[in-house]
Amino acid sequence: MVFCCMDYSTQKLKLNTEKDFSPLTPNIVRALNDKLYEKRKVAALEIEKLVREFVAQNNSTQIRHVIQILASEFALSQHPHSRKGGLIGLAACSIALGKDSGLYLKELIEPVLTCFNDSDSRLRYYACEALYNIVKVARGAVLPHFNLLFDGLSKLAADPDPNVKSGSELLDRLLKDIVTESNKFDLVAFVPLLRERIYSNNQYARQFIISWIHVLESVPDINLLDYLPEILDGLFQILGDNSKEIRRMCEVVLGEFLKEIKKTPSSVKFAEMANILVIHCQVADETKLTNDLIQLTAMTWMREFIQLAGRVMLPYSSGILTAVLPCLSYDDRKKNTKEAASACNHSLMKLVTPEDDEEEEEEKSGSTESPSREDGQPKSEADGNDMLNASQESVGLSNISFFTPTSADRPLVTLDLDGIVQVLDRHLHDSSTGMMTRIAVLKWVYHLYIKTPRKMFRHTDSLFPMLLKTLSDESDEVILKDLEVLAEIASSPAGQTDQVGSCDSTDHKLELKVPESAKPGQQPSAGSKAVDSSPSTPSMNSYFYKFMINLLKRFSLERKLLENRGAFIIRQLCLLLHAENIFHSMADILLKEEDLKFASTMVQTLNAILLTSAELFQLRNQLKDLRTQESCTLFCCLYRSWCHNPVATVSLCFLTQNYKHAYDLIQKFGDLEVTVDFLMEVDKLVQLIESPIFTYLRLQLLDVENNPYLIKALYGLLMLLPQSQAFQLLSHRLRCVPNPELMRTVDESKYMDSKLQVASKRATHTQMDYNELLQHFDRVQSKHLEVRHQRSGRASDHPDRKLM
Repeated sequence: MVFCCMDYSTQKLKLNTEKDFSPLTPNIVRALNDKLYEKRKVAALEIEKLVREFVAQNNSTQIRHVIQILASEFALSQHPHSRKGGLIGLAACSIALGKDSGLYLKELIEPVLTCFNDSDSRLRYYACEALYNIVKVARGAVLPHFNLLFDGLSKLAADPDPNVKSGSELLDRLLKDIVTESNKFDLVAFVPLLRERIYSNNQYARQFIISWIHVLESVPDINLLDYLPEILDGLFQILGDNSKEIRRMCEVVLGEFLKEIKKTPSSVKFAEMANILVIHCQVADETKLTNDLIQLTAMTWMREFIQLAGRVMLPYSSGILTAVLPCLSYDDRKKNTKEAASACNHSLMKLVTPEDDEEEEEEKSGSTESPSREDGQPKSEADGNDMLNASQESVGLSNISFFTPTSADRPLVTLDLDGIVQVLDRHLHDSSTGMMTRIAVLKWVYHLYIKTPRKMFRHTDSLFPMLLKTLSDESDEVILKDLEVLAEIASSPAGQTDQVGSCDSTDHKLELKVPESAKPGQQPSAGSKAVDSSPSTPSMNSYFYKFMINLLKRFSLERKLLENRGAFIIRQLCLLLHAENIFHSMADILLKEEDLKFASTMVQTLNAILLTSAELFQLRNQLKDLRTQESCTLFCCLYRSWCHNPVATVSLCFLTQNYKHAYDLIQKFGDLEVTVDFLMEVDKLVQLIESPIFTYLRLQLLDVENNPYLIKALYGLLMLLPQSQAFQLLSHRLRCVPNPELMRTVDESKYMDSKLQVASKRATHTQMDYNELLQHFDRVQSKHLEVRHQRSGRASDHPDRKLM
């Protein structure tokens, strides 16, 4: 086999010498085919001398002929030694041509670049060496062929042979020096190639790419920033490389770009890069540390984009929120990302203004520019789905579907409200959403109702159920923010239309009436019923009643919510929506409640809030004297529902100083079923009588003659109680009631005048039918008794729950 090979080599050499390679001499041809480098080098020197002669003679035909022979017969030969000879010969031609080599660069470069793909590493090295000599001579003349050179070098950058890599690095540095010195670099022609090669997964190729971007970005005459949208995605993917050195290089490049963006924001294509940042602000694999770096960098860029571009970013707000909101719940391990996300969220929120609530004429007129809405879905929302569902994995831009904002062809930037609401609603429904994210979502919803109420009310029916469900959240902060949103929905003037706030079928049985506006001093008509609201209350829209009805339904279905958070929720609502509104509407709803046990529990809760909460101070004062028709109306409304709970009804009478009526009610307690729960409620009432809330009641015990029914009512409670601690407490209080004869220390006539004045003040607006109220109390208690008997018929009560 060895001899055969030798014969083949000899035969090949013989064939070559028989060919006509003129103007190359047979000696040159023989030396170029030799396996020894020294002989090939001698041949190269001869070729250099020959070409110089042709240059002096200005014989371009012979020069091209020499180059063609070296390329086709040697550099592209199947014999390795011939290829080596051809490479050194082409380099010699270039050296001989000098500054004229630019005229023949295509013929010189292409065969050398072909050898870059040779399987023999030595050949690849010689090709690299040859190209280095060609480029060194031609200098700036090689720039029209830059893409070919870059393509070849990008392959050698990942070459496994260290010698080839070393040679390619020398050539790479030379080429970078040429580009840096020249002002004729064709960036437009180069960017498509750069965009293609930037997605290489090879570590060395990535290093090569990022080094070139760094060089081009630093050249003053080359404005790579204009083409940043085409390479930004690739840069972020390189930022996730496993090599620390490559990541550091990429961070430097991205940092330089960001500095330039800050310096010249007016020339930056923010909108074209927004979706790229959205993609990389989301982490597909949280266990991969490099993803944290990508996310932090992208979030930092997003923060700067929002601050620099302003409302230009509004059409992309739904995608931005998709990326930003989850980051707000990060712990201290991702503190920097969380802070950047928080800044993004805050800045984006500030971009939404009342002008975004204005109706667009195109939509009203149905012009051809308006997006089609035949499917009932806004175009911005439909188009936004591509962006919102974009893959979070490292993929090229060519594989990602981006949404085009509806404002792309319009002169004015518009808010993608439909897309934003879609994102917010999805986060509210996601049980894995962190607490800070839920709070941020609710802040957004509240902000949108403040800034764009008319447009937001189109989404209220879809948001409302989830907002109600959020009241069961485990976080008090979330509930507080949720209540703010619900309160804004219930009180916003934008909700006062016939179209919004329509309740479901079960809600139509309630027709609550609250005046649309309140004028100072306005009085209701003589025929006003007790269910009418006070004109002093702020105006509420249709959603207020829907809210109250559904809130009570939620309390009914989730008793633990009522038990653990009920008082907290109602107190906050009293601050947000005016206490009289809350109590008036709830009392009206409970009056028609079919679940009597729940009604009793709810009244007990409301009564405790009314008597003890600082938020209800003003309402207690309004009820205490019953000096106005409004206060009397409110009392009657509360009373009718409070009848579901006898002890609560008595406490309401104590609060409103209806002591005779309280005594009459207590007299009826003898006909009621007295249980342990009932006695516990009486016990709590006794404790309340000793609290600061009833200070005025205790002081009225000094006026025995004018408050006989107060004393009788208190004695009635005492008789109801077993001899417990509450019994001792109330008994001691009653023993302190003074002798009426000892209390007469003032002039009798003045005393009587004072008594008449007090009575006249209360009589002015308190023409109430107490007999009718007592009858109503009897009817309600009869219903409760009937229900308890029916329940006991199905299952007897526990023996220790009843006292006879």
